[in-house]
Amino acid sequence: MEHPALFDTPDAALERLRAVCLAFPEAVEVLAWGRPTFRAGKKIFITAGASMDRPHSIVFKPDPEERRALAQDARFFIPPYYGPAGWLAIDFDTPQTDWVELSELVETSYRQVALKRQLVQLDRWRAPGAPEASK
Repeated sequence: MEHPALFDTPDAALERLRAVCLAFPEAVEVLAWGRPTFRAGKKIFITAGASMDRPHSIVFKPDPEERRALAQDARFFIPPYYGPAGWLAIDFDTPQTDWVELSELVETSYRQVALKRQLVQLDRWRAPGAPEASK
């Protein structure tokens, strides 16, 4: 059974999220379960759309040391299916969305699943004086 698409196109919030996610080394977008997923290699680091009733949310893998603090913040919630494995979710289409914080959460999630060579490349891009990132 095919899952229905969760997003209409164009979707400005999803486009902004897509730009953040695809900026990481070798990041790709794969449609799965009717939702855009963003992957480092074959591993998912972001799923857009935690549930049908919260389509404009991201499911991400937090740093294990930060998870408890994040989970106590009312903006975050435990998503279906992913929650028992330690993942969290947050809405990304509200007027209060802090895109700097959201980008940091995306990077942390990417770092949890990325291959060593992808992390080396990311750290090179982040180094002071490094040339502009290019895939």
